Amino acid sequence: MYIPDLYKNENREEIHAFLQSNSFGILINQTEGKLTATHIPLELDTDKKGKTILHGHLSKENPQWKGFSENDQVLAVFSGPHSYISSSWYDHENVPTWNYIAVHVHGRIKIIEGEAVIAHLKKLVDKYEKASENPVCIEDLSKKTMMQTRGIVAFEIEITEINATKKLSQNRDDKNYQNIISELEKTKENQSVALANEMKKCPR
Repeated sequence: MYIPDLYKNENREEIHAFLQSNSFGILINQTEGKLTATHIPLELDTDKKGKTILHGHLSKENPQWKGFSENDQVLAVFSGPHSYISSSWYDHENVPTWNYIAVHVHGRIKIIEGEAVIAHLKKLVDKYEKASENPVCIEDLSKKTMMQTRGIVAFEIEITEINATKKLSQNRDDKNYQNIISELEKTKENQSVALANEMKKCPR
């Protein structure tokens, strides 16, 4: 991912927090000479050796996983809030643009089996069930229901490189920067308001 220096984010803690909050990503690899991609949750974690990983799973019906043994190099793409920025919001003539937050994670993928699959599913379910009024627990599911795990391929991705960008109008002066935030909030669109909130947190 091309990232101008002004928009590059190298704050590890911030990037990890972003990945945890925006874990529904796109897994990209090459299968039989063709680029393939799937939209799935990819959860940030550490393995037994203390290495930072992503873990997830695919349906066995999805042929993408068959490419993992041929080439273990994968790319995971994560997107945060984004919005169109009108040049009418500036106090001078300029061109419109688009502000956004995104992280690209490169790594090596390997299929996991046995108890590691159940551990992966437990972490996934526990994370997203914790806000439920009647949370579901893997441990409480029947053997019949858990038989469905035979239909998935679980994996871990050892992270080798992370590229993160925060394009938040850092090239604008304070007056125009604050005006962009105000205009984003006026739209009352979820993405735009979320982006405005990120701009408020961005150091100037």
